[in-house]
Amino acid sequence: MKFSRIIASTGEWLSGDGPNRQIVVSSRVRLARNLRNKPFPGWAKKAERLEVMNLVKEAVEHLPEMSDAYSENLEALSPLEKQVLVERHLISREHAAKGVGSAVVMNAPQSLSVMVNEEDHLRMQAIRTGLQLDNVYSMIDRVDSELEATLDFAYDTELGYLTACPSNVGTGMRASAMLHLPGLVMGDQINKIINSVNKIGLAVRGLHGEGTEAMGNLFQVSNQTTLGEAEGEIIGRLNRVIEQIIDHEQNARALLAQRKAVTLHDQIGRAYGLLCHSYSISSKEALNLLSIIKLGIDLSVFPDAHRFPVDELFIETQPAHLQKGAQLQKMSSEERDALRATIIRAKLSQVPQPDIANLKLAAPAQPDQQ
Repeated sequence: MKFSRIIASTGEWLSGDGPNRQIVVSSRVRLARNLRNKPFPGWAKKAERLEVMNLVKEAVEHLPEMSDAYSENLEALSPLEKQVLVERHLISREHAAKGVGSAVVMNAPQSLSVMVNEEDHLRMQAIRTGLQLDNVYSMIDRVDSELEATLDFAYDTELGYLTACPSNVGTGMRASAMLHLPGLVMGDQINKIINSVNKIGLAVRGLHGEGTEAMGNLFQVSNQTTLGEAEGEIIGRLNRVIEQIIDHEQNARALLAQRKAVTLHDQIGRAYGLLCHSYSISSKEALNLLSIIKLGIDLSVFPDAHRFPVDELFIETQPAHLQKGAQLQKMSSEERDALRATIIRAKLSQVPQPDIANLKLAAPAQPDQQ
C-alpha cells in the first residue's frame, strides 16, 4: 500500500459507526512489548536498532491482519508525511522524531498500526469508532498472541512485560477513549469531571495525548496503572467510567437546551456563520467551531447526513494534511489558514442553515441515574 492511499481514504476509526458514536469518537488499546535480551531503543546502538527493526517488521508484515499493509522505514518518510500519521493518531509525536532503525506498519483500514522502535521495540495499537474497548482489546490481544508465537518477548513472572518506562511495566497496556464533550465544557462542568477521573487513577489528556491541549472539546481518557491489574479489569473499569461521563455529557446537553437555549442557539449560529464566511482561520479556532457544528448535528439542528463530512474536517484541516493535500512541503501559517478556510467553506456550503426549531430537547437524567 502506498502513502497516497492513506491520504485518499479516511481511517475506519473516523468513518465507521459504533456505540455512543455521538460522544465517543474512538476507542483505542495500545500494547508495549520488547524483545528479550535486546537493549531498549533509547539505549541501543544503530546496528542493534536495525537488527530489532528488521526482525520485528518482518514478523508484523506476515500477520494475517496485515495483508495489503502499509509498511515503511521512518527515514524514508518526510517530516510532513510523519506529521500526517501523527494527525491521524497512527504514530506518536515521539515516533515521528525517529529515523534510521525505526518503522511503522499499518493495515489498510488504519484500524491496526505498529510502531517499531519508538520507546519500546513494539508499540501496537487497535482503534475503532465509538465505545468499543472490548472489541479493540480482543483485536490487539489476538495480534499480540500471534507475534508472541514468533518473537521472544521480555517477560518476568512477577512483574509481567518489561518496558522502557517503568510506568508501563506489567500489562504494557494503555486503553483510551477519545470523547467529544462540548456540553460539559459549555456548562462549566469539565474541570469537575477531570478532577473526579484523576482521583480514581485515570488520566485525561488532550487531542494528541500527554502534554497536548484539548482542542475541539476533545479529551482522551485512559488508564494509568499497568501493574497489578489484569487487562480485563482495566478495560472494565475504564468502560464504567466512560459510560458515566457519557451520562454526564448527555445531561449537560439537555440542561443547556432547556435552561440556556438562547446561548446554545447563539453558539451554533455563530459557529456556522464564522465557518461559512471566514477567509482565514487557525487550526485551533477551526476545531473549536467545528465542535459546535458537530454538537448541532447531535441535537438535530443540522441534518445527520452531514455528520461524516464535518467529522472529516477535523482531520483534513490539520496543518500537515493541508500541506500534503496542496502537494507542498512548505506553507506559511497564513497560507495554511487561508486554505483551511477555503476547504471548510466549500464543505459547509452543502450544509443548510441551522434549524433551531428542530433542536432536540432531551430530559436531563435524574440524580439517582448518575
